[in-house]
Amino acid sequence: MTTPRVRSIRTARGRGAPALPARRVRAVRTGGLSVRLDVRAFTVTVLLLVAAAAASVVLIGTGDFPIPAGDVLRTLAGDGSPSQEFIVNDLRLPRVLVGLLVGASLGLAGALFQSVSRNPLGSPDVLGLGQGATAGALIMIVLFSGSATEVALGALVGGLLTGLAIYLLAWKRGVHGYRLVLVGIGVSAIVTAVNGYLLTKADLVDAARAVVWMTGSLNGRDWAQVWPLLIMCAVLVPLVLGNARGLRMMEMGDDVSYALGVSVERTRLLLMVAAVLLTAGATAAAGPVGFVALTAPQLARRLTRSPGPNLVPSMCMGATLLIVADWASQRAFGADQLPVGVVTGVLGGVYLLWLLVTERKAGRI
Repeated sequence: MTTPRVRSIRTARGRGAPALPARRVRAVRTGGLSVRLDVRAFTVTVLLLVAAAAASVVLIGTGDFPIPAGDVLRTLAGDGSPSQEFIVNDLRLPRVLVGLLVGASLGLAGALFQSVSRNPLGSPDVLGLGQGATAGALIMIVLFSGSATEVALGALVGGLLTGLAIYLLAWKRGVHGYRLVLVGIGVSAIVTAVNGYLLTKADLVDAARAVVWMTGSLNGRDWAQVWPLLIMCAVLVPLVLGNARGLRMMEMGDDVSYALGVSVERTRLLLMVAAVLLTAGATAAAGPVGFVALTAPQLARRLTRSPGPNLVPSMCMGATLLIVADWASQRAFGADQLPVGVVTGVLGGVYLLWLLVTERKAGRI
């Protein structure tokens, strides 16, 4: 049995890139296997997972019937009273799991879009995918008075069709960053107008139902939303992580990627389809929760100080952001009083304004 040899190296970004502190990377070798580990990114990911788990336990205990964190943990381990088991396992745990999965899906989708477009504004919120999913849901609500399952299916189809339209309109010997963002903004404006028209055609009951859905909320979510999201993430997350190396190479430009043996258009199309599916699935489960996909990857990148897409930290940051926002909405306004989409929209809007000011001062826009 051989003993793993570990060596530490210091790396920094190349000339011309934004100045970042040198980062600690460990290269672990065991036999013929070599794994590079960014220590800071790994530490940030672990801390975000701990924060998400702690916030989830606190959120499960929050509501009209408060439950201490210790009792929540005992109930999850199968040692709670019958009333606690009903409240935790049947009512609150599915809501929290939907929040974690939706946040992780949006964080990963945002990291993919920002990396593919090489633009900090390249997120599903800006590109119009959330609006496209909303259009699909509104069609089912307003025109067909669909059930919750039919509305979710309509949102999924609407998001996929919007993503396909953006990709086709942005195609010109490939898909490039600023063209993708500009086309997405245009499609978002068109779909938003369509959504407004659909609301004007709805009766009072359907319009009220549509507005509640459009806000983005975790209220009333149960196991029926958990399992489809879990299956989607179980399929798409390994697929995305398996293509992470190609995505990292693509950030250096298409020519360099081709020279390094990356099939650029195939990889780009595959990852964009995965990002659209993640966004549409998350929107179908919880409605269009705003700005998580925009802010989570950038906050993760600022914490890790690591170049590249930061896919896993972005997932963890998205899950943590959504759970903390939902907990804050309940603590500040009471259970079921303020949808989580309102909180993320306000915080994300402030972050977007700060980002625009920062980019302008830096001369990048």
